[in-house]
Parts: sequence; structure tokens; C-alpha cells
Amino acid sequence: MKITRLPDVERSRERSVAVGTFDGVHLGHREVIRGADSVLTFEPHPVSVVSPQHTPRLLTTLERKAELVESLGVQELIVIPFDAAFAQRSAAAFIDDVLVGALGSRQVAIGENFRFGHKAQGDPKLLLADDRFATVVRPLLEIDGEIVSSSHIRGLVLAGEIAEANRLMGTVFQLRGEVLHGDERGRELGFPTANLIPAEALVCPGHGVYACLADGRAAAVSIGVRPTFETGRGELIEVYILDFDGDLYGRELRLEFLARLRGERRFEDPESLVEQMHRDVERTRRIAAAD
Repeated sequence: MKITRLPDVERSRERSVAVGTFDGVHLGHREVIRGADSVLTFEPHPVSVVSPQHTPRLLTTLERKAELVESLGVQELIVIPFDAAFAQRSAAAFIDDVLVGALGSRQVAIGENFRFGHKAQGDPKLLLADDRFATVVRPLLEIDGEIVSSSHIRGLVLAGEIAEANRLMGTVFQLRGEVLHGDERGRELGFPTANLIPAEALVCPGHGVYACLADGRAAAVSIGVRPTFETGRGELIEVYILDFDGDLYGRELRLEFLARLRGERRFEDPESLVEQMHRDVERTRRIAAAD
């Protein structure tokens, strides 16, 4: 899949374009993208520019979003560098300069709640009224009485409800990060871990223990502040990769979250914690084998 940033887009063909922020590329987004050969998105998230105090923690980086879009058979991802100047463009200018002028759109697909242009004055009616291209407006997707939305899925991830988040995303929630040196507490307990610090810009699952895949290997992952020990450190992601013995320091690790095993809690002594960790590892092994 080709990835291009405006204004470096070749006007070499007419395009069928799906337009949206598409954070998470969830099942609702996939309905909008269905049948499009190009996807137009924004980086960074527009809210971070027009209302920074309300900037959401994201489900996907641009890199992950591109992977998910490509998996849907899309030929091209077009990224608009969203800044204060672009936010000032009128809805009409967005249609004229971007959808028609830069992209040569023959069809534009959006969700019914899509808004665009200065002060979000553009809406589906404005696009439908333009006869230079066909407009497809996809209704919001509802599953079990709940609208599938990025904000709802973010809430599920924060609450540790990984299975439901994965179901609505249509894929497995991922986090990636560089492996850093820790205090080696896990090694002392017989469970050496690779340590990652959660990225502030991204959603991180709520404190607890999760069954995951780490670069494709089964891994028991603890997220939290390790209340059994007085470490003085902040939130940490500790990854114990089953049946693995190697040096991961400085490498990027990709975590795929399969299921939540339990919440974070304080144990009376390290021995009780180790017993529970053995149980967590065996559950992880079974879940990963069934995945």
C-alpha cells in the first residue's frame, strides 16, 4: 500500500476515497472504508489541534493505522498533516482543494457523524449536494445496542475489557514500545520481564495481568505499579515471555492483548505473588494456544 502526505499526491487517476480519522480502524470504520481504493486520514488527531485540552489517548499510532488499513485491501493511504492553518480551511475549500483538486475523487465515503472544515461546518448534506462526485454516507454501526465508536473502545481498553474491545475493533488491540532496563525484580522471582513504559499519547489497558502475544510468543503481561513492593516507580508494563531466554533490551516489542486474567493487587509476601504468577502463566499458555 502506498502512503502519501498532502500535498505530495499524484493526480494520476480518479479515486474512491473513504474519509475519516479512523482511530482504531474498528468495525464501524471498516464499513466506511469498504469498497474504497484510497483512505484519507489526519495526523495528528484533529482534536489535538482545535481543542488540545480534550485530546484523546489514541488506540493506534499512524503506523498501526496504516497496517490495519492495508489489511482491508486499500491501495493508498493519504495523510493530511493537520495543523492550525488547515483547521482554518472552510468546508467548501476542503471539498474544492482536497477532495476534488488534489484527489480527483469520483466517490467519497464517510460516516454519518463526519464533520469537516472550519468549526466543523461541513456535514454529509454538503457532500451529498456536490455533483462532482458520488457520496456514500454509512450509518453508525450498532452492535448489541451499543454504537461502535473509538471513544467507547478506548473506555473498554482503559477498563481492561480487552475481549470486548477486540470484538468491536475486529482485530487484537496492540501496544508497541522499546524494552528498557528495570529493577530486575522479576528475575529475582524467577520470572524475568521485558519492561516498557506506557506512551502518554496512547491508550493503555487498565492495571492488571493480561494474556498476550509478544512478537508472536505467549506472554503474561502485568500493567501497574507493583503494589507488593515499594519501588517508588510509576506505571510500568512488565512482559514475561514464556519459554524464552534472550536479551531484548533496546528492541521494540509488539504486544497483542488476548484476554484479561485478573486485576492488580497487593500480596502479603513474595511467595504468594510467585504462586499466583505460576497460575497466570499457565492460563496464558492455554489462552495463547487456543488463539
